[in-house]
Amino acid sequence: MTSPGYRRPLTVAAAVVAFVSLAAVAAVMAIAFNGGAAPVWVTSTALYGLPIAFIMAVFLVVDAARQRRRQ
Repeated sequence: MTSPGYRRPLTVAAAVVAFVSLAAVAAVMAIAFNGGAAPVWVTSTALYGLPIAFIMAVFLVVDAARQRRRQ
């Protein structure tokens, strides 16, 4: 079974987006704990990064199921 060439880069990209987003969530929480306000770009990364990574992961799971069913 040969794997399409886009799976590995998409998997790595989803993992990187999830990791950066979780780091942004931790930064927002740490800044808020110290009584400050996080920059907008950090908050946006925390807010939008995890759903994007989740959508990418769902796409990969559906694609793998479709590929497996085909064979």
